[in-house]
Amino acid sequence: MLCAAVAWPEAIVATVSVGVLGVAFHGIGAPEVRKLPEATPKKLPKWRGFNLLEKFNVRTNKRFLESDFEWIAELGFNFVRLPMDYRCWIEPNDWTKFREDVLKEIDEAVSFGEKYGIHVCINFHRAPGYTVARPPEAKSLWVDEEARKVCAMHWRHFAERYKGIPNSQLSFNLFNEPPRIAPEVHRKVVEQIVEAIRERDEQRLIICDGRDWGNTPPTELVGLNVAAATRGYQPMRISHYRAEWIGGADKWAEPTYPLKEDGSVWDINRLREFYRPWKELENKGVGVMVGEFGAYNKTPHKVVLAWMRDCLQVWKELGFGWALWNFRGSFGILDSGRNDVAYEDWRGHKLDREMLELLQAF
Repeated sequence: MLCAAVAWPEAIVATVSVGVLGVAFHGIGAPEVRKLPEATPKKLPKWRGFNLLEKFNVRTNKRFLESDFEWIAELGFNFVRLPMDYRCWIEPNDWTKFREDVLKEIDEAVSFGEKYGIHVCINFHRAPGYTVARPPEAKSLWVDEEARKVCAMHWRHFAERYKGIPNSQLSFNLFNEPPRIAPEVHRKVVEQIVEAIRERDEQRLIICDGRDWGNTPPTELVGLNVAAATRGYQPMRISHYRAEWIGGADKWAEPTYPLKEDGSVWDINRLREFYRPWKELENKGVGVMVGEFGAYNKTPHKVVLAWMRDCLQVWKELGFGWALWNFRGSFGILDSGRNDVAYEDWRGHKLDREMLELLQAF
């Protein structure tokens, strides 16, 4: 077997979920469910998991796969982030009208999390008014009131839809990687969206990515009763070597690890220095996790594994959970398309066993 022994907790919980999912009972004759750790805005669990990309882009807009949840749980992980494009669930050319058929597919993913004992984090990777992807949004969340109102409307609907599901099971991640904006602008927008969510669900766990594309701790959010997420992509010359969507990445020299860059060295001590301000943020009452990390399949595999090991070690020391980008795909443990990996055939997929076992070790 791929994972000969998984330490399943002895405690089994009876789960009752309300809202659009109705009531789900796990009892006699039903599958057992692992107990998930408690999650609060001040202290997030040491989640370990993956990003699932079925609704990452409106052009694909697929249903989430139950097999992904089953396998992630079987392999010993307990977290998925769903980075989604809001255009998947709106009517064409009207960002205020929702498609119930698509929203039910998201409900399905939440129910898979409940079934397999996996925390589900819903993220608007493309939110009304903001995305890091192409094309950019026509109106900006950071300057346009209409965009903020529409974004708040979307989150208000999600809050109502999933009200009553415990925070150990479900969280909201408002936007993906806010840009280099002023702290007061970021706080103003977050306050408006949080208020909309709290109108429907006062207790929902909310996670906000750091500014500067997830790299700067959002100290401006202290006191808002929200958690924060950083990224595990530093240095970019390792994580995004020859990535087609990064300008100039094809001109970078092939990376090594430790990496010498601009007169300094990226090694485990540099990583500790980079993440220290995030621990300081947590000490101020804002829980922290690493919402995305990983390296593109053009980076030499040995370099990726050495770098990942140090990242994982630093996050273990800090008590931060993490989610690999992605599960299946060019950054992941399945079907990553690397030229320097001896893949293992596994359930119809190509498994990077070395990367899997490294993740399992932490």
